[in-house]
Amino acid sequence: MGDAVAMKTPLPFTEGRLKVVVTGAAGRIGSGFAEFAADRFELLLLDRPGTDLSGLAAYGRTAHCDLADLPRLTELCRGADCVLHLAADSNTAAEWDSLLTANIVGTYHLFTASRAAGCPRVVFASSVHAVSGYAPGRQVAPDAPVNPGNLYGVSKCFGEALGRYMAERHGMTVVAVRIGAFQNPEAARAADSEWMIGTFVADQDLHPLLERAIRVEGIRFGIFHAVSDNWFKRLDITATRELLGFEPAYDFMRLSPAFKELFTDLPHGRTPSGTESGANPD
Repeated sequence: MGDAVAMKTPLPFTEGRLKVVVTGAAGRIGSGFAEFAADRFELLLLDRPGTDLSGLAAYGRTAHCDLADLPRLTELCRGADCVLHLAADSNTAAEWDSLLTANIVGTYHLFTASRAAGCPRVVFASSVHAVSGYAPGRQVAPDAPVNPGNLYGVSKCFGEALGRYMAERHGMTVVAVRIGAFQNPEAARAADSEWMIGTFVADQDLHPLLERAIRVEGIRFGIFHAVSDNWFKRLDITATRELLGFEPAYDFMRLSPAFKELFTDLPHGRTPSGTESGANPD
């Protein structure tokens, strides 16, 4: 996690309605964040040409922009305090050609446009797939070497590395947020939800975390993990708690019908064995 890992105390946060550009704003994360953040930030909500943006108009200004169009992207970033970069091909089975265009070239253009426009900060939506190559059951710390489990994860490793470069060489602030299995709590209650046991992150947990990533002060670069307060957390969120003040409210195993009954009478944070919940020691 670079410079952020050396910080031992929670960081201060800015106040007021910062100007925030959101790419991929019509997507699942972006549209929910726009609704959450409409009264917190002055939003410019971007998505690719042809996307229906009418549902976002109540939350801020909207505009179409192809990430391949560097001059237009630069102009749209001008005057912004932060860009929240959510736009990507998020298909974990995506072919290289699509990932190259959307996740490699597009991410490079976004950082380049932000820098050229004088926007001081980018919050980059990374993914658990940047480290999903580690053995199942192992908890991964944010400073562990990247270990992508697919080419999509490789593209997210690129974005993290590019962010570090932009922070160290060009003075930007870059906060990379590795997002787990982003779902609403109802999805965790489904009968077939066990696949997200260690990576579940509720929308109501992620949106406030993204706000904190946008507002946090005193940091140049950091990688932060985003999963809910699950009994087993595939991604270690210790630094996210300590440095961003992350306070997740949801726990997958208390929502899932396969596990909920084990936790019904237990205080939050306790496992069925009576020990404190937390990381797998591996």
